[in-house]
Amino acid sequence: MATDDQLTFRNPVTRFPEISPPKQHQSEPGLDAELMPQTDRGEQSYRGTGRLEGRRALITGADSGIGSAVAIAFAREGADIALSYLPTEEEDAQHVNSVIEQSGRKAVLLPGDLAEPDFCRQVVEDAALELGGLDALVNNAGRQIAIEQFEDLSDEQWTHTFEVNIHAIYRISKAALAHLPAGATIVTSSSIQAYEPSPTLVDYASTKSAINNFTKGLAQQLAPRGIRVNAVAPGPIWTPLQVSDGQPKGALPEFGKSTPLGRAGQPTELAPAYVFLTSTESSYVIGETLNVNGGTPTP
Repeated sequence: MATDDQLTFRNPVTRFPEISPPKQHQSEPGLDAELMPQTDRGEQSYRGTGRLEGRRALITGADSGIGSAVAIAFAREGADIALSYLPTEEEDAQHVNSVIEQSGRKAVLLPGDLAEPDFCRQVVEDAALELGGLDALVNNAGRQIAIEQFEDLSDEQWTHTFEVNIHAIYRISKAALAHLPAGATIVTSSSIQAYEPSPTLVDYASTKSAINNFTKGLAQQLAPRGIRVNAVAPGPIWTPLQVSDGQPKGALPEFGKSTPLGRAGQPTELAPAYVFLTSTESSYVIGETLNVNGGTPTP
């Protein structure tokens, strides 16, 4: 007979607690270290099985939130990781670095701004050099700023959001092709916003829709080379993105409660999707967008 702990673990409704985040604010891009409540990024909960043994991965936005959970999961699965992040996120990056090293894998820290075209290309070269090659790329970094009135959405914000969220993916993926062998993978981070755009996130949602189409198009082009490209589309996941103007402050206490599971997701709940799409277990999965959103129907 199953114990109460086993039943709780198996029930996705109660596997992680429902949260009611207090109203809070952090300056963009935000830090996991200052988030209330704290997130589960897999430091204690993720157990690897060697599915990415020997892989060498560059992960953007790897210091916090979803990216950090993916980096931890990849390390637990046997991969060495190059972490791309903004210099202001050094505190979070150092934490992820220590978790990766404690997991017995190599971590390379590569701070810089993906809004700068030259850095997009340089971070790929540095990652390949430090890791001794590159066979996995996770384009995860993103910028999300909520604007209540469309008239207040500035040209600067519109351009900056596109530079980070989609232009950087194009630049990094293009640079990575000089290093990616047959059998390599690219995974991008889309969003439920690509299907159900919030009225306060017009620019962000537009980039996520673009990421879906970019992923499908690039996947078809690279498939004959043996390089697979796929996407993960998260739903409401509790990360620093939400408190650094990613959501209207008044919406934070109810964040994620409208999903069929009735709660926000934790970053570690997304990590297995990225692991699957990077592992050889998904060798016949190409151009797919895997939704991880607590049950909200998508096309």
